[in-house]
Amino acid sequence: MRIVCVGGGPAALYFAISAKRRDAGHEITVLEKDPRGATYGWGVVCHDALLDRLYRNDRESARAMMARSYLWQEQEVHLRGAETGYLPGYGFSIPRAGLLEVLANRATDLGVEVRYEAPVPDTALADGTFDSGELAADLVVVADGARSRLRDHVADDYGTTLRTGRNPYIWLGTRKVFSSFTFAFEETHAGWVWCYGYPTSAGVSTFIVECSPETFTGLGLDTLPHEDGIELLQKIFAQTLDGQALISSSRGRPSPWLRFLEVRNETWRHANTILLGDAAHTTHYTMGQGTRFAMMDAIMLAQALQEQPSLSAALGTFDRKGREALRTAQAQARTGSAWFESVDRYLDRDAVEFAYALSFRSGGQPPWRYQWHIATQFTPVRKGRRVVHSGRRWWRARKRGDQAFVPRGLLRAS
Repeated sequence: MRIVCVGGGPAALYFAISAKRRDAGHEITVLEKDPRGATYGWGVVCHDALLDRLYRNDRESARAMMARSYLWQEQEVHLRGAETGYLPGYGFSIPRAGLLEVLANRATDLGVEVRYEAPVPDTALADGTFDSGELAADLVVVADGARSRLRDHVADDYGTTLRTGRNPYIWLGTRKVFSSFTFAFEETHAGWVWCYGYPTSAGVSTFIVECSPETFTGLGLDTLPHEDGIELLQKIFAQTLDGQALISSSRGRPSPWLRFLEVRNETWRHANTILLGDAAHTTHYTMGQGTRFAMMDAIMLAQALQEQPSLSAALGTFDRKGREALRTAQAQARTGSAWFESVDRYLDRDAVEFAYALSFRSGGQPPWRYQWHIATQFTPVRKGRRVVHSGRRWWRARKRGDQAFVPRGLLRAS
């Protein structure tokens, strides 16, 4: 089958890998409009459940991902720079540039043609068929992101609905290395500003800043020159950053202020085209699940192509099962993003109670959960929990047949 993937992100590249692994006879071309290595983000997060699936699907790329991964343990919630609440959990993060390099190299090794600086016209799908010069395709995978120009040009074909979130946010980096996933909420004269920080690569962490529109304009972030705005954020989060500077550009491009774009489609399929990853759906970045869902999409589509008797049947199966699998997650994401858009109503609490509200922002919990949350604020209990989590990581790695393999930061942070 001749397959063209538009977009060179995790969804397209991992689909190409997954499809080639199942049928080496597929002729797959990935078209990416940007130069190789030009990704404008920082770190992405993954968890053991995703790693288990990736190891079963393609061990080589999974091992290469883990070789570039950094461990974070526990979550810390800092309030007003003076109070701290603790939440459980651990995860692994990998630089987005490193992830794309791993996937592109693996895809190329399997015989996929990856073309960079190869833009596709917005009108390539306008007449229901793919028209991009000399390339012919039996299947077109549209994976060019949440703001997909190909999808939007024929949005009625997919029943596309776009909703822009209320809060502005910005993805930054810092030389401050976090060992835990860190939330920090600071009060300014114009209102609350908060951040999310986690390790990304050697000596660098991802640092996302968010606030309400009123605070954004009240602080002058809508009018300040970019560098002045970054300097202001450094002052606001000086304690969280331990005096380290914020890195305001990635791959030479200044990080812009954004508003989250929720993408929903009534169908992911039209004729011989299929939407994949963020072009098909988005979940709020505070869930940390965007890359996971993109890669799971890729596996599901490749599996459908292998198992179904025709291309039409495969696309229909993927469309139906994929949208069903995302329904609950998208509902939870909407609830979570709404929580952050009205976070002021919770900020009169102490850090422990606030951390509990943050943790369960997407749904209610039985009363005993709160009692356990209180218990885990004590250092001996948290240390015991870390031991349990370390054992769990070892056990899951052993099940993957990877017991001798240790991600970067694991020994240092354990």
